[in-house]
Amino acid sequence: MRIATWNVNSLKARMEALEKWLERAEPDVLLVQETKLSDAEAPVMPLRMLGYEVVHHGEGRWNGVAILSRVGADDVVTNFGDGPVRDSSAGADVQVGEEDFDPLDEARMVSAVVGGIRVVSLYAPNGRVVDSPFYEGKLRWFERLSRWLAETRSPDEPLLLAGDYNVTPGPEDVWSEVKAHGGTHVSPRERAALLRLRDWGLVDTYRSVRPEPGRFSWWDYRAGMFHRNEGMRIDLLYGTRPVAERVVWAEIDREARKGPPTPSDHAPVVVDLDEPGKAFDAGWEGALERIKARSRPKR
Repeated sequence: MRIATWNVNSLKARMEALEKWLERAEPDVLLVQETKLSDAEAPVMPLRMLGYEVVHHGEGRWNGVAILSRVGADDVVTNFGDGPVRDSSAGADVQVGEEDFDPLDEARMVSAVVGGIRVVSLYAPNGRVVDSPFYEGKLRWFERLSRWLAETRSPDEPLLLAGDYNVTPGPEDVWSEVKAHGGTHVSPRERAALLRLRDWGLVDTYRSVRPEPGRFSWWDYRAGMFHRNEGMRIDLLYGTRPVAERVVWAEIDREARKGPPTPSDHAPVVVDLDEPGKAFDAGWEGALERIKARSRPKR
């Protein structure tokens, strides 16, 4: 079974790219973040025609998470079971802006059982600036995630938490620890939140089979950062041992970060369980050689 995660940065804007990638990689399950749609707007029928059942948890203009599955989807949980979230759509009775931040009232978590595994699609808050209210809210959200695990889940069950964590697990997951120092995504308190998840019983399934440095899942749109490979690995698939022990292959599809059509600033991350899925060239070898050649000192 192939399971992937992808922050599409607007499902409406990225629908053509998504359809192409589903054909290219043929995941059995795709966990999607930042759909930026309400549940009523989710493209259920087009994806059903491609063979995917859709479980969507959205709020409108911001956030939004989904599970696309061709192996069924049962026992759905949204928002950690804490009830409905806000409505941020343009026609909402109470208008919500980007500055109206309560991460526990936003569409950032959806879970279902697919193919015998409970999967969770997660979109962690960005945090913006270290020690800001947005940063403290991000840490509160991670505390809620940890509490949900402790209260409702077991490290012994087949469980996979995947998505945009907006945190790098370690120095090897950022292009430059020195240049990123002092910002979000690399701060000690954020990384401690990830460590608590691993201490509970989760394994970084991608890293368990792909130890190579320099492979990232997110690059800023600005200043040519993608072409210089100045990125971060923040899209993670954290699984319990019953899942991690089944992983035979993993990849970050760098090619999907290219256009046209206009790409997301994230690349899909894939893990294969039990046996490899459809082969595709993620483009890393050639890209890293070109980047290395460009960075050599000129004589």
